[in-house]
Amino acid sequence: MAGIDDYQMYLAHQLSQEQREEWEKKLEQDRQQDRRPRNLRLQTQTSASARQQLLQEVALAEAELQDDLEVKRYVGIGVGWASLITEHLLSHPFVVLRRQCQVHSSSIRYHLVPLTLIPVIIRLHQRQGITTLWKGIGSVLLIRGVNLAIEDVISKFTPWPKEITANSSLRSLGQHILLKCISFAIVTPFYSASLVETVQSEIASERPGIFDVFKEGACRLLSWGSPQNGRMLPVWALVVPTVTYCVLKYLFGMVVQGATSRILQVTQKKEQRRRGAFPKDLINQPPNQDIELASCLVRDIASDLLFYPFETILHRLHLQGTRTIIDNLDSGYEVTPILSSYLGAKDCLETVQQEEGVAGLYKGFGAMLLQYAAHFAVVKITKLVLTELTVLLRSSKAKQDSVPPPSQGPPSVQINRGYPGTPTGYPGTPQYAEPPRTPYGYSNDEVKYFYPE
Repeated sequence: MAGIDDYQMYLAHQLSQEQREEWEKKLEQDRQQDRRPRNLRLQTQTSASARQQLLQEVALAEAELQDDLEVKRYVGIGVGWASLITEHLLSHPFVVLRRQCQVHSSSIRYHLVPLTLIPVIIRLHQRQGITTLWKGIGSVLLIRGVNLAIEDVISKFTPWPKEITANSSLRSLGQHILLKCISFAIVTPFYSASLVETVQSEIASERPGIFDVFKEGACRLLSWGSPQNGRMLPVWALVVPTVTYCVLKYLFGMVVQGATSRILQVTQKKEQRRRGAFPKDLINQPPNQDIELASCLVRDIASDLLFYPFETILHRLHLQGTRTIIDNLDSGYEVTPILSSYLGAKDCLETVQQEEGVAGLYKGFGAMLLQYAAHFAVVKITKLVLTELTVLLRSSKAKQDSVPPPSQGPPSVQINRGYPGTPTGYPGTPQYAEPPRTPYGYSNDEVKYFYPE
């Protein structure tokens, strides 16, 4: 601070009033003129430059973080689309194998592990072509679309919500469950027709049309109280187990998805706190794409794993009396008819346990393992490819931004020899010829410059 020495003198000696006033006036002038020591001024300038550099680094880090978040968002969207396509399209061959194993009550091989299914898949492709495991995919997609359309129509004409959240009331939850029950009950006969199309053998049956699922479903719906054939169960006997299975599986999946999402969010925040970089704007935001994708995958796996025996019973009840011929997955070369005479869901459960054992409820479990292994592989490969592609695009863009524009080089300048009266030699100035030299090596101008008259 300016005036430190004078201030120490002021404290050490008793000054007169005039000297004190003169010293205070001088101190005020020094303060106004910022007459600080040179080292203090340099230190202040250095601190300001360091602060400016730190602000620039922080701004650059925030820009990089924003770019990373943007990249992760686009990668998450791409992985989400890949997961959706895999769930509804690429997983269909494994669904066909799984259903064929479930409804075959007299099969010798249960196919509880994926390895036993691989030679069967190869034989089916050799005999029936590559499209043999894609049968019924159109009807499956149509039934899913019809189910969503029914829920949408009912929710528009009633106060029943189509979706609920963790903050929904018990009344909204009950109305939502009632909406699901009605939609599942209406779709039940069409689900039976779609199940027949996915399991019947193409070499022993005619290929169904696109809208045959609605015709067959309408026929079963019209015969609500009486079956069309002797062993076929009426629709009212199928509605109760179907609705119960679908609603319980839906509620269980919703609970598992919410719990998984919450656990992953807490884990992510703890990891961010451990690293010392916890963004405030992510505290109250919904889960990102990675957490949503992981929670949905855990929901599907847990739901299918827990309700697999109920699905086996339900598919056998729907297929009973339909005279369906399926591929014999014991060998992959033959076909076999479905012959069963269950009285209901309880009778089917007891019969399977007596004749096939508890493992009979898990026939085709290896197909489900193959399905989710393929699903997981597709998601991981898609994420890896999109991430690497994004990194390559960003690196190429950074290289383009860092390359300076091609310079044309400095203009050729004739350097001046420093003679008096000649131009400086800067660009744009005219260049004069060098003056003539004297016999002694000096020009006339130089002689006059050094020895003026």
